[in-house]
Amino acid sequence: MDDPATRWPMLMAAWPYALLALLACVTVPIKRSEGASPLVDLVLCVLVAAWMLGVFTLRPAWREREPVMAVFFTVLILLTAILVVRAPWFGFFTPVGYVFAFRVLRWPWQLAGVGAAAVVAGTAQAYAVDKSTAVGLLTYAAVIAANVFPMCAFAVYARRGERQNEERERALREAREANRRLAASLAENAALHEQLLAQARNAGVQDERQRMAREIHDTLAQGLTGIITQLRAAEHVGDDPAEWRRHLAAATKLAGESLSEARRSVHALRPEPLRSARLSEALAGVAERWSALHEIPVQVTTTGTARSIRPEAEAALLRIAQEALANVAKHARATRVGVTLSYLEHETALDVRDDGGGFDPARPADGRGGFGLIAMRQRIESLSGTLQVESEPGSGTGVSARVPAERAESCA
Repeated sequence: MDDPATRWPMLMAAWPYALLALLACVTVPIKRSEGASPLVDLVLCVLVAAWMLGVFTLRPAWREREPVMAVFFTVLILLTAILVVRAPWFGFFTPVGYVFAFRVLRWPWQLAGVGAAAVVAGTAQAYAVDKSTAVGLLTYAAVIAANVFPMCAFAVYARRGERQNEERERALREAREANRRLAASLAENAALHEQLLAQARNAGVQDERQRMAREIHDTLAQGLTGIITQLRAAEHVGDDPAEWRRHLAAATKLAGESLSEARRSVHALRPEPLRSARLSEALAGVAERWSALHEIPVQVTTTGTARSIRPEAEAALLRIAQEALANVAKHARATRVGVTLSYLEHETALDVRDDGGGFDPARPADGRGGFGLIAMRQRIESLSGTLQVESEPGSGTGVSARVPAERAESCA
């Protein structure tokens, strides 16, 4: 079956030839009835058909060449005008001129082409007007104007609609391009999101490793160190059963506390001393147990108005106090220690000072600048806080940790 979509363009391409052939057939009897020869008119009809066939119909590529189409239309209008002058009924062929003007000419030449076709149409309509008189000329001019002005107005209106269509098409193209870019951006964002998730997972794994390392250092390592210290002390008490039992009991207690802290660390809970006490009370308890274990007096002082701070900040300050006291026991050979908790206006500070042998922070000895100080710095810096270590050989050591004073309820 024939496709209507292909049949219609074929009919549109054939109708100028059909109309020209019909007018040529009409010309023959009319001319003969007038006693004139139709040969010239028929030759002109053949020229018009050959011109349309050779320049337009059989040359689709030429239709995009504006100069060629301008020449094509000009010759076509001139041939049509000659036919109209010779036989006014060829004015019925002028619609072909309008169609080609709108199809092959670009603006503003399209307006001139429509005007030229309208002049030819008006000439055919005013064929019988006597143009030798002023009235006849005015009548001819009126007929021409009656054709030119409406057709040119229609051309302007059609051009406006064409421009609106072009603007809509441009807007659609821009919208499609914007959608394409948006799709590309979404795909890129999705890839970046996946990358960020992978980085976050890796960072989470690294943070968890560091947390477990700090927890092991702050609990198991310190507990095992204390147990070893007590067991070695028990070896040197000789035949004193009471002293031997005291060291053994201290080692047993340290083992139990270390086991409890290890279990808590696995579940990422708060330090055992903070589960049922405030930070100042927990520090006092830790200092009391450390003092009883190492027989070194510890003075715990709290200044400022006590207030609740973030749980992670409390845990960090408590761990730093434990690590600082552990370092005093291992390295300082101190006779007294002071622990000060200060609630300041914009921060909470913890200071641990001893009167031991001190060390050079730039060149730590005996492992004093090892993982303990690294763990303390990591804890404080993860809370946007600061850690300072002040020490000189023979002048004792001071550890100062400060965290921003953000209340616990503000972080809920």
